[in-house]
Amino acid sequence: MKAIVQDRYGSPDVLRLCDVDTPTPGNGEVLVRVHASSVNAYDWHAMRGDPYLARLSFGLRRPRAAVRGQDFAGRVEAVGPGVTRWRPGDEVYGEAGPAGGAFAEYLCVAENLVEAKPVNLSFEQAAAIPLAATTALICLRDAADLRAGQHVLINGASGGVGTFAVQLAKAFGAQVTAVCRTRNVELVRSLGADHVVDYTREDFTRTDVVRAGRRYDVLLDLVGNRSLAGCRRVLTPDGTLLLSGGGVFTGGSVFGPMSLLVRGPLVGRFVRHRIVSPSATAGRGHLAALRELAEAGKLTPAIDRTFQLSEAADAIRYVETEHARAKVVVTVSGSNR
Repeated sequence: MKAIVQDRYGSPDVLRLCDVDTPTPGNGEVLVRVHASSVNAYDWHAMRGDPYLARLSFGLRRPRAAVRGQDFAGRVEAVGPGVTRWRPGDEVYGEAGPAGGAFAEYLCVAENLVEAKPVNLSFEQAAAIPLAATTALICLRDAADLRAGQHVLINGASGGVGTFAVQLAKAFGAQVTAVCRTRNVELVRSLGADHVVDYTREDFTRTDVVRAGRRYDVLLDLVGNRSLAGCRRVLTPDGTLLLSGGGVFTGGSVFGPMSLLVRGPLVGRFVRHRIVSPSATAGRGHLAALRELAEAGKLTPAIDRTFQLSEAADAIRYVETEHARAKVVVTVSGSNR
């Protein structure tokens, strides 16, 4: 089968389209014929081995996982021993987990990381959901317990996670303020944002802005370009600050965004505000919830561009250098055979 393989850390130039053996599903595993995948910041981090501390997980000298890619949507090709929920031909989607492997024609994945594809979405749309939308769901529903009538600010609302976070917050009945750059204002409005802050013209943490009465029950920071003090300034007295990501495409660092993600909860021990760095570990329950929202018309992936599998390196380069908005999808060649 064709797959995007990496044998060393570096720029997108280290990614190669190669012929590799088609995997065989083991106990509790499903073999999926991948129709589409999508690019996440995780793929960029794993490709570059950045921040360096993450290499404890990715592999110290070279990547443990040779094939990149997390998100997938496709059809079940075969099932391993012990799998009773899926049959060949079932349309599914999900997240590959730490082993990766979704930038390939076939993928073996644990049964509990697979869910039925939303019936109203294409494979390309479904492949845009898993990691990014699960991150948004875990942050807003599980960590913040976001409720109807609350006010939430999403910093980085036009990115992969952000576009899902806007829609999920609206689905939960919240009032949404989205922070993005000028060219993305109409995009986030079309996704349901009640208010939009153009960060090129206004700093939402500025003291005079806070004095104007803009305070939020929940602040989801997906960028990490504002200080903890500045973010806390715009929260209600018992508000929640969610830290997810931050400095995603700043390379060559030892700790990268981990510094902020670790420091925030430590500060939270000494202040009234809740400061949380949620762990975005996907499971079938999250995927099922997202499928239901998608089928109800409350969650629609926004896709910036689509690349072929052979162009996966260009897809990651585009996300890294062009500040892509929403999601970038990789269509696996031969998926319609």
